[in-house]
Amino acid sequence: MIKPASVKKRKPAIIITAGPTREKIDPVRFISNYSTGFFGYEIAKQAFARGFRTTLISGPTHLKPPSGVKFIAVESALDMRRAVLNELRRTDYLIMAAAVSDWRPAAFAKNKIKKNGPVFTLKLRTNPDIVAEAVKIKKPAMVVGFSLETESLAHNASEKLKEKGLDIIVANRILPAASPFGDNINDIMIIDRFGNKHLYHRKSKQTMAKIILDKVLRFNI
Repeated sequence: MIKPASVKKRKPAIIITAGPTREKIDPVRFISNYSTGFFGYEIAKQAFARGFRTTLISGPTHLKPPSGVKFIAVESALDMRRAVLNELRRTDYLIMAAAVSDWRPAAFAKNKIKKNGPVFTLKLRTNPDIVAEAVKIKKPAMVVGFSLETESLAHNASEKLKEKGLDIIVANRILPAASPFGDNINDIMIIDRFGNKHLYHRKSKQTMAKIILDKVLRFNI
């Protein structure tokens, strides 16, 4: 009797983006933000430990990529867009934890811009909305976005979730006593496309990474 060949089940694939982007003004200056990338790297580390085929697409950070993950280093928002769209067709889940710059200089100066007068005007151009574009092109089984707010946390995050067509949004608020970029302990709200809201107080980013991945695996598409 011939035994049927065993079929090896394909591991689910996940993309996580992390860190800031840098938008060059001239050879020595750029626009960026305070993102450390720690949260995204922690999600990638835990995703790989859970058996995901994990791709981490990261802007510039001082962090060491987690062992076992496919790592793609990028610099600008346009670099990140290209990397995400290139990997998207081979993935099942997308978690956009990166703090992508909303704008970039309209033109790059090949030479260092000299100081000339008390005022300098920099013209900016809007960067593409990577997560919204990814949803439209080829929506993976799950799309998770992030929202950093200074006010109206639940309202603004819910609007962003609907506008971009996300399944889940992870929202946090900048508070005077703490920074979501530097501090490991934060208050975070998670909202899904069914209108469910869950607020988590004083959780570490390691704990929040576990909670997010649990919700990804349990989500009813």
